[in-house]
Amino acid sequence: QVQLVESGGGLVQAGGSLKLSCVNSERTSKGYNVAWFRQAPGKERDFVAAIHWSSGSTYYADSVKGRFTISRANDYNTVYLQMNSLKPEDTALYYCAASSELYVDLEAPKYQYWGQGTQVTVSS
Repeated sequence: QVQLVESGGGLVQAGGSLKLSCVNSERTSKGYNVAWFRQAPGKERDFVAAIHWSSGSTYYADSVKGRFTISRANDYNTVYLQMNSLKPEDTALYYCAASSELYVDLEAPKYQYWGQGTQVTVSS
């Protein structure tokens, strides 16, 4: 079973940085692709970044390329999202999600497991 727990959110000024963590509290996430999504109030849940569990290949939304970095620990149990040069428009509830699909998908319905989310607020 996959139980995802996010942490690391908070309030930061524009231009600042935060590092989010996603831990599978039940077992290793080996075999699961992991992605970060975010949802601002009144908006849809959007793809942010993803990492393939085997190859380590990474994927990013255009809006965060060059500012955010997704990575994973060697034990496959934790996935990180390093967020630099934060902007007010990055303010959202950030979710970690896992999928057992063969290929990384950028669409939320493809992910079977979700965490509860961690709030990121960027002030101007």
